[in-house]
Amino acid sequence: MTAADARKGTESELAKKRRARVIDRLLAAAHPDAHCELDYGNPLELAIATILSAQCTDVRVNLTTPALFKRYRDAADYAEANPEDVEAIIRPTGFYRNKTKSIIGLGKALVEHHGGRLPEDMDSLVKLPGIGRKTANVIRGNAFGVPGITVDTHMIRITNRLGLVDGNDPVKLEFQLQKLVEPREWTMFSHRIIFHGRRVCIARKPACGACTLAAHCPSYGEGPTDPAEAAKLLKGDNVDELIRLAGIEHAVGA
Repeated sequence: MTAADARKGTESELAKKRRARVIDRLLAAAHPDAHCELDYGNPLELAIATILSAQCTDVRVNLTTPALFKRYRDAADYAEANPEDVEAIIRPTGFYRNKTKSIIGLGKALVEHHGGRLPEDMDSLVKLPGIGRKTANVIRGNAFGVPGITVDTHMIRITNRLGLVDGNDPVKLEFQLQKLVEPREWTMFSHRIIFHGRRVCIARKPACGACTLAAHCPSYGEGPTDPAEAAKLLKGDNVDELIRLAGIEHAVGA
């Protein structure tokens, strides 16, 4: 199960499914700490945090939400909020005017149609202000325990590099990946891909020579393949373990 057929464009769907599941297992070993990096205490807070995360880092969102969550406790609070007050708090996350409209609109919709509680089903979620399929899958997978594949920029970039999908349409990619990965793994697969994208398969210069997925990736070689050079690109707090799993300890003197 290597990436040779994927490179040639001759990989069967069954072979691709098997490769995807091997990739998922390898990512689970490389990133056992993968999780949703947004801080939240309930489904509504996760929804708000995910809205704020658009075009913004999770770190910045997590610095912003404590003040927001302290002031606004439930959907009714958001529904009755003064837009200027919300804007003042969330300004550091960017696009704060549009995000404020979404947040207040979400609060009003929940109060008017859902008894102030966030619904769990996909159809109801995507009808709410500020919530598309990506946000809905984040909420369902992490707050309600309903598996879902979250297609963000990391997912689009990396699954294309891995040759598991072809294209940039988030909805089409979500359904393509659903066919490849076991349903119970959908949420964690999303987290693992994101962690892999932040730590190893970096956008501008992937650490190919230090990647545990090297034998299964048709894009191997887009980044440096020399282990020592590639190892310098690794990020995060488990670099030593990533080096060990890639089998390059001797090459980098670890």
